Amino acid sequence: MRILMLGDIFGRPGREIVQDVLPQMDIQYNPDVIIANGENAAGGFGLTKQVAAELFKMGVHVITSGNHIWDKKEIYAYLDEEPRILRPANYPPEVPGNYLYYVKVRDQELAIINLIGRVFMGEYDCPFRTLNDILDEVRTRTTNIVVDFHAEATSEKQALAWYAAGRVSGVVGTHTHVPTSDQRILPGGTAFTTDLGMCGPLNGILGVERDPVITKFLNQLPTRFSVAKGPTQFCGVIFDIDKSGKAQKIFRIYHEKNIM
Repeated sequence: MRILMLGDIFGRPGREIVQDVLPQMDIQYNPDVIIANGENAAGGFGLTKQVAAELFKMGVHVITSGNHIWDKKEIYAYLDEEPRILRPANYPPEVPGNYLYYVKVRDQELAIINLIGRVFMGEYDCPFRTLNDILDEVRTRTTNIVVDFHAEATSEKQALAWYAAGRVSGVVGTHTHVPTSDQRILPGGTAFTTDLGMCGPLNGILGVERDPVITKFLNQLPTRFSVAKGPTQFCGVIFDIDKSGKAQKIFRIYHEKNIM
């Protein structure tokens, strides 16, 4: 089974480069499942039903998210209606949405789990214990399991990957919008990368225009951010897992558009 996981899709520029590049990925790599983090896909902040429909039409099978999934209130009710959009599992249980989805791939199933970190992020339930509880259920159904861990701290992402090593097929980090070059297979057959990066503006700062960000660092005053214009980037990883759910290889995907 071949899985393509895309970094945070940021605003219209992110959606446009995914629409342009994803067909090439299909032809060149022929992934069985495409998973994308879409929490910033609508205007750089949040997700809407319409934008989610765009991503599904492009070929994305499952949309994961993180702390920005709540930025557009219109998505709240839709999260309960659309099981292919995930929110982190370690939010309080009464919040809307699902944190686990199964994709059928020929005679097998792939489970996708969404979690959020706590370091520099917020007061969520423990992602380690939450994952452990979920795996008790999921592994009775399938050993093909991938985790989107939406977290800030590199150490927390690496720690969760090692905690899950041998029990899941892959752990990928999202949230920082900066891709890392540490793709590897952990003992027990777990593919890992600290952060997938971003599908979106290349020359902004984490996807937004540079000047307001720099000004905020200088004066510490509240500042309005907007999605950056110009060249774009497409970031993600592909990894292959065998029939036992163990990862065999992982490699980074990177593409730039409109570079002058």
